[in-house]
Order: sequence, then structure tokens, then C-alpha cells
Amino acid sequence: MFDILYSVAAFVVALGVLIAVHEFGHFWVARRLGVKVLRFSIGFGHPLWVRRVGKDGMELVVAAFPFGGYVKMLDETEGEVAPQDLHRAFNRQQVWKRMAIVVAGPACNFLFAILAYWATYMIGVDGIKPVVGRVMEGSIAEQAGFQAGDVLTRIDGEDVLSWDHRRLYLFQQALKHARVEVEVRDTQNAVHTRSLDLSGIPVEEINAGLLERGIGLIGYLPEPLPVIGAMEPGPAANAGMKVGDRLVTIDGQPVRTWDDLAAHISQSPGKRLHIKVERDGAPMDFDVTPNAVTQGEQTLGRINIRPKLSDIPDDLRVKVRLNPVAALSEGASNTWAMSILTLDMLYRMLKLEVSTKNISGPITIAQYAGYSAKVGVEQFTLFLAVISISLGVLNLLPIPVLDGGHLMYYIIEAIKGGPLPERVLYWGQQIGVALLVGLMVLAFYNDLTRIFR
Repeated sequence: MFDILYSVAAFVVALGVLIAVHEFGHFWVARRLGVKVLRFSIGFGHPLWVRRVGKDGMELVVAAFPFGGYVKMLDETEGEVAPQDLHRAFNRQQVWKRMAIVVAGPACNFLFAILAYWATYMIGVDGIKPVVGRVMEGSIAEQAGFQAGDVLTRIDGEDVLSWDHRRLYLFQQALKHARVEVEVRDTQNAVHTRSLDLSGIPVEEINAGLLERGIGLIGYLPEPLPVIGAMEPGPAANAGMKVGDRLVTIDGQPVRTWDDLAAHISQSPGKRLHIKVERDGAPMDFDVTPNAVTQGEQTLGRINIRPKLSDIPDDLRVKVRLNPVAALSEGASNTWAMSILTLDMLYRMLKLEVSTKNISGPITIAQYAGYSAKVGVEQFTLFLAVISISLGVLNLLPIPVLDGGHLMYYIIEAIKGGPLPERVLYWGQQIGVALLVGLMVLAFYNDLTRIFR
């Protein structure tokens, strides 16, 4: 329950920050261009907190429904405007001014991401040294000659500072079916260049686990101990086992490693197992029947526990810290790369090359918010940067009711020399709302499917 509350709190904080950033962009540019702002709201629905500020009495509002926000400007299409304020109405502004106000929200999201990356890389990001712990048999990495103990030093001429440092770049190159040159230093300190051909990786395997599952390079992982580090509702919890229990025997056989335990449980779906554990130095016995879980053509046993990992040795830890100029460059390049990558993935979804299962909803985002917040401020800040980029890109899509839809209308207005007919705007809004509702339903469905799986 605490984990759920923690994730919800982190999610609300993340939403509040990113919505405020986005709406501030609209607000700031509108004020600079002479438009009167009536309300700045974080959230929709019933106002929970209201305060009037400034000579115009603008309302600052925090509303009950947190999934969004808005800046309400003086506009003749939404109500009467006093004659003395007509020149400050949004609808009376030149088309270029309206375009600038609309674009300012997503632009602020991108700027926030750049600054978040910049600050984080100047402070320093904890990571693991880019040391290959294992090479998957039959993988692209094995074919390229990678070996356990290789240290990744450069990829296509760019320095590799940690195991995750150039993962985004590899993601991009895999989508291009490109070949990348990786410079490594082996266990004898000899330098080699190994060529990775990414052209054969299926599009559906190009995801967050590309380096491990797609390419076959496994970084150093601390050995999991035969101790329960985390658990979810299921057979183990129902039997009374708890986080921190050290597993000693299973059906009388000694448990020396976590792999011993996992192998025994996975081979026993639906079969009652007798497990002896040690809790606070005292022995305890439990009878546990693993759930039967189907994976492909196999039926495996699961009791819903995860291992406790041993600590990473200090000599394999690294802190990626850059000078202000390099950090700013890294922030700008990461923001650009993530933006292009998001658009590319959306385009491939429309072409049915990439599964729509990759679309995440608020439940998954809340989980990641909680995970990153637990790790530390720098990881939470990087999480905010990624979500801010996604919000910026999605808001620029040419869908009516989004900023990109309004921008599309204004571009058409500039070309044809006049606004679109009211009927076109009305039906565009209906279509836009329907598309957004469909997207939200799909995102929630994906979230719930991940949970129940």
C-alpha cells in the first residue's frame, strides 16, 4: 500500500510540474503579446484553490482533476468583451501572434527537458561502468566478437561514460537498420573495434531492452541473493512469507543461489512445495503452491517473489558528470533525439510496424514516477525530462483540440487569408475529442493488461 501511495504522490508531483511548465509557456507569451489572461489552471473541474493576482485580477487555480490544465484568455468566441479590452482579446490578434501563443506551451516542455538534462549532468548521474558481464549465445554481439570483460569506450566515435549512456543512440541506429562501430578495451587492456550490424533486429524488439535482448550484451549485474527482496500478491504472500526471508531449502534440497530456487519453482506449476526459510535468525516452514503461468508454449510455476540484489562493488560504480557546456549539449541532443524517436515510433504504429502495446497510460507512468523518485532526485528529474518531451511532441500533433490542431488551423487561415468556417471547427473538435478518448482507453487497457500479466 505504501508503494502505491508513493507512486501516486510522485505522479501528482510530476503532473503538476509538467502541466505548470506547459501552461506557463502559453501564459508568458500571451502576456508579452498583449493578450489578457483570465485564468491559469492546473487541472480541470471543480476548483480546490483559487487566488486572484495582478492588476487584471487573473485567477490562479488548482482544480480537482489533475490530468491537464489550461490558460483561459479573453476571447469574443467565449463571451462578451468590454469595448476597451477588444484589442487584448485573443481572437483579435494577428495570426502569427496566435500561432506563437499556441506553440509556446510545447516549446516550454522542450526547454524544460533541456534544462533538466543540463542540471542533472552537471550535478552528476550515478551509473555502472560499461563493462560487459555476459554475451548472449548466438546473439549479434557474439557474432561481432564481444567477450565478457570488454569495456565499451566509444560508439561511432563518441565516448561511452556508463552502461546506459549511449542506449538512446543505439535505439535510433537500430530503427535505421544501421551498423555501428564500438571501440572496446579487453581484459588485457588491448583496444579493439567491433562492428555491430543492427539491420537484422526486428522492429518489435527495438525497445528499452534493446542492448540486452536485441543485441545480446549483458552488463554487470550484482548476483541475486536467495533472499526475498520484493513480492506481489500471490502464493508466497498467501502462505505468510515476507520480504527479507532467506530461503534455505525447497523440498529438502539446499537453495544455494536464486537460480536454484527459480529453476525449481518454474518446473513445479500447481505442485505444492515445502520451503524452509530463515527469518531474523529463526527457521520457519511454509507450504506454497506455485501458480501456473503460460509463456509461449510453456507452462511455468510462479510464486510472485523477486530477489534481493547484492551491492554493486565500488570499482564498478561511476558518476557521469559533465561541464556546463557539455551538459547543455547533451541535454539538447537528448531532447532532439527523444523527440524524433517519439515521432518515429508513432509513425511506425500507424504503419502497424510497432505494436500499440508500447503506449503507456497513467498507471504505468505513475509506477515509473514512483520508481525514479525512490532512486533519487537526479533519476526523477530525468524521468520528468522524458515525460516533458513526450508531452511536447504529442501536443504538437495535428489533432484538433491539441495545440498542434490549433496551429494547423492558423496555418490554413494564414494561407487562405481568413478563418475556417465554424462548422469545420466544430466537427474538427468532435473528431479530436474522439481520437483522444480512444487513445486514453487504449492506454488504460495496456496498463491493466500489464498489471494482470
